[in-house]
Amino acid sequence: MNLYEQRASNVRRTWALIVIFAVVVIGIGYVTAWYFGNPAILLIASVIAIATNFYAYWASDKLVLSLSRARPASREEFFNFYTVTENLAITAGLPMPKLYVIDDPAPNAFATGRDEKHAVVAATTGILSILTRTELEGVIAHELSHVKNRDILLMTVAVVLTGFVAIVADIFLRMSLFGGGGRDREGGGNALFLVLAVVGIILAPIAAKLIHLAISRRREYLADESGALLTRYPQELASALKKISNANIPLHHASHATAHLFIDEPFGKPEQSRFAWIERLFSTHPPIAERVKRLLGSA
Repeated sequence: MNLYEQRASNVRRTWALIVIFAVVVIGIGYVTAWYFGNPAILLIASVIAIATNFYAYWASDKLVLSLSRARPASREEFFNFYTVTENLAITAGLPMPKLYVIDDPAPNAFATGRDEKHAVVAATTGILSILTRTELEGVIAHELSHVKNRDILLMTVAVVLTGFVAIVADIFLRMSLFGGGGRDREGGGNALFLVLAVVGIILAPIAAKLIHLAISRRREYLADESGALLTRYPQELASALKKISNANIPLHHASHATAHLFIDEPFGKPEQSRFAWIERLFSTHPPIAERVKRLLGSA
């Protein structure tokens, strides 16, 4: 699959994620409404699904910036950051994104927004202080590739939707277990159906999270490759990734909801253990060593 096909695929997957989210939330509402014999619960679930999808599309980038405690970056204060992004945006044929800075020594960066015209690139003061200008070009090219490849809508929407699946599932699970007045208590319920419903409610947020993590890992590889094509110098992005990994400084205000947006894991690297394969399963990013290997191989 070439880059153009991948970009079209990203758009389809974004809408698929939105539809799947709506179906899951409404499905959970239907099961709970059936159990309690209360159609109002299904109506509430439908409203939640529609309202959350609307918010995820139009305003999730503002939520991401707020959670990250980012502030606008001016050309005067962050000249290299501004001019590097400006030059690469022109090269990539993209509108100039809004720039934000996170006051944090951890070296990291991310892109967010719903489309090319509403894109945002944010970087920590830590990454701006340790990278050379050419290494910074590699990182910004990676983030602009997320914009160009139309990753940012999918990745930003995932912040809201996967978190909301967990919240909604938890609400309905508590209602099912502790609400009282269910069909089983009236003698007309189906115990097996109820057990399956509760299991489904428990597994829904886990499944959403795993899909979310798998999507973000694939996006990082693609953004690395696209960024290298943009700068024509993959060695600089590889060098930047090594510096980011070697620093191993966790973000002060890291959030599991936004972790997949960053260029590298924002929580720092855990010590290796015999359960490393489980840690990799729930990691938002592929290993830096593998990313560097791919970049240098492409060089």
